[in-house]
Order: sequence, then structure tokens, then C-alpha cells
Amino acid sequence: MSDTHAQTVPFVRDTMLPQAAPPAGQAGAVRWLRENLFSGWVNTVLTLLGLLALFVLVKEMAPWFLHSVWNANTLTECRQIVADRWGPDATGACWAMIRERWPQFLFGFYPSNLYWRPVTALVLLFVALAPVLFPGVPRRLMVFSVLYPFLGFWLLWGGSIWLPVVAILGFVIGYAVWRVLQRRSPLLALLGGIVAALVWWLFLAGPVNEALTSALPLGLEMVRSDRFGGFVLSLTIGVAAISLSLPLGIMLALGRQSDMFLIKTMSVCFIEFIRGVPLITLLFTASLLLNYFLPPGTNFDIILRVIIMVTLFAAAYIAEVIRGGLAALPRGQYEAGNALGLNYFQAQRLIILPQALKISIPGIVSTFIGLFKDTTLVIFVGLLDPLKGITDAVRASTDWKGIYWEPYIFVGAIFFLFCFGMSRYSMHLERRLKRDHR
Repeated sequence: MSDTHAQTVPFVRDTMLPQAAPPAGQAGAVRWLRENLFSGWVNTVLTLLGLLALFVLVKEMAPWFLHSVWNANTLTECRQIVADRWGPDATGACWAMIRERWPQFLFGFYPSNLYWRPVTALVLLFVALAPVLFPGVPRRLMVFSVLYPFLGFWLLWGGSIWLPVVAILGFVIGYAVWRVLQRRSPLLALLGGIVAALVWWLFLAGPVNEALTSALPLGLEMVRSDRFGGFVLSLTIGVAAISLSLPLGIMLALGRQSDMFLIKTMSVCFIEFIRGVPLITLLFTASLLLNYFLPPGTNFDIILRVIIMVTLFAAAYIAEVIRGGLAALPRGQYEAGNALGLNYFQAQRLIILPQALKISIPGIVSTFIGLFKDTTLVIFVGLLDPLKGITDAVRASTDWKGIYWEPYIFVGAIFFLFCFGMSRYSMHLERRLKRDHR
């Protein structure tokens, strides 16, 4: 009966139809427009209003950009060139100011014959970051990453080469003490290493540095901090604060999660106090009040003071971001470390922190981006940031007095490149570390 039924079915196909293209409204640009710009009447109205606003903006700004002048010696000459070419009522951008003063925006008042030093420091910065940011780079370069802060400091400020060497010896001594005491107690080893390093830096490093400098004077020409400015200043403060605030924020987050009452209380008080105070207040503290707590005659560099305060400010916010990552982990991860027989530090290093940091990547990078942009606030403590300080210094010249939009656009474009680069790298890092649902 089944054979008879199969023979009587008239629509059984014995050949496949050729593959056809999808409908025009279900693929390509039409589908994208329908789903993203015209999915409903509200979205359609907003799209049309956005296009109208974009049209008006481009219509107003396009002539200003198209009438740009790149070769001129003064703002008056720029405006005269625009008037001669496009009429007396025409307006145009005077990029000649950027063409003439770009070294000032990048280097501030750093000596022009020493520009090679900040440029070398910037190039070596990327070399030092390579083994940290990219897994394909040989890990042996991590040694250079550890030594780079001292090398960068020496290149930027100059002076005796023995000063960074003596500073490195403090870490070596602290590490040696930590290794000796590690078998007895991890906490005792940590405290012993910190105390040994502080004793070296506070009491022994100065005399040793003076003796080595007298015996073998090697170094570079010193550059005072008031000569720093522009993006050299912003990158110096931003990179130093970012590098220091991340480990400090991790320690504060772990301290806030600790079962030890004293450590938890101190961490909570520090985080809540710093988060409750504006950054500008901390900068004024670094500039004006910090000297009152130092011995008379102490010369504490203003840039170093600003770096310390910005680092503390960023560390408090990073601590809360990482605490959110720690809270997101299930309790079973902590119990797994205990089941494997790991102590607290081993469990945190091998199990807990890698997962918590992966979860916290967006928040950490957002804090870093905000921190880098906040370096422009140093203008309030007398340092020449690229946005306000250098712009006012350029306008102080009678040649460029009255220029307005061009320096802000130039500085904003450079800030955008740095911040966009950090954002894209964080997205790349999230994709590379993503292990769920594969």
C-alpha cells in the first residue's frame, strides 16, 4: 500500500532547484537600514532629525575647513589670505599656527636641542609595553619593562645616572628580604621587604648616590619640571599614574574584601575618602599643602607630587571596579582554591584575580581613559597642560592673539587618538580572553 501511495504522489521532486539570491529587503544595505535606522516610526523620526542636524553642521563647518590656511606667519596674515581668496566675508581655519607651534604643544618648553630624549622615552615606552600587552612578544623583554620607569625618568629629567641605579637597588634589597622571610610567613615577608626598601631609600640611598656621583660623574643635562609641558607632561603623568594605580587598586580591592578588621577598615576609609573628594582638591593639596608636612628645605618635585595624588585618586576608583569583578565570581571559585590546598596568595594569583580582572576590563579601561583626560587639570597647579596652558602661552604672542578653535581641535584630536587606541585595545583584550560559550 505504501508503494501504491508513493507512485500516486504527483509533487515529489527528483532534482534540486538552483540556489536563488535572498530578497532585496532581507540582505545587504537595505536590511541594515531597515533594522538600524528605520525599524519603527520613532527610530525613523530620530534618524531624519539626526540627518538634518548633521547636514546643518556640515553646511556651517565645511567652508571653515575648506578655506584653511597652512602657510602664514601671523593670524592677521591668515585672515588676509582668506579674504583675498574667498572674499571679505569668508572665514577659514588658520592651521598655520599649528604648523609653526606644534613643538610647543608636544614638548612644552622642553629645550629644543634635547627633544630626542622625550622622543626616545616614548619609543622605549612602546617597547616596554609590548610584552605586557601582547602575548606573542617574548617574555624575556619583561626585564626591560621593569627597568623602563627608571630609564624613562632619567631620560626626561636627566641628572646623574646613579640616582635611578640607587632607586633600583632599593627594590632589589626588598625582594631579597622577601625571599629570605617567605618560608616563615608570607605576611612577615611582605612587611619585611617593604621596611627594608624604605630604610634603604630614606637613609642610605642619598649618601650612596652622592658617593657614586663624586667618584664617577655620569649623567645627562638636567631639565627642571617647569620646562615640561604639552603632551610630554600629560603622557608622563598619565602613564605613571596608570601604571601605579592598577596594582594599588588591586591591593585596595583585596583589602576591602579581607577578613582582617584593621586592613578592611583602612581600605574602606581610604577608598571612600578619596572618592568623596574632587581631583582638583587633591591637586591643590599636592601643590600647596604637602610642603607643610615635609622637613624644611625639602625639594619635592611638583610633577612627582601630582603623580602621587593622581595615582591615589585613580586607585580608589579602580579598587571599586575590581571589587565588582570579585563580587561577580561565584563562591565556588574561592572554594576551589581551598580544595586544591592553595593558600590565600596562591588562590588569588592563580584563580580569583585572573577571572575578576577579565570581568573588570571595561571599567578599568574607562578609568584609565578618564585619568588620561584629567591630566589637563594640572593647569590649576601651575603646570602647562596641552589644552589650556600651552594654548594660553601661544595666545600670549601678539602673532597669534585671538586664535580660538584651531588649538582646541588639534589637542582634542591627539587626545582622541590616544583614548580611542586604549578603547580598541580593551575590546581586543576582551575578545582574546573570552572563554565562555565557545
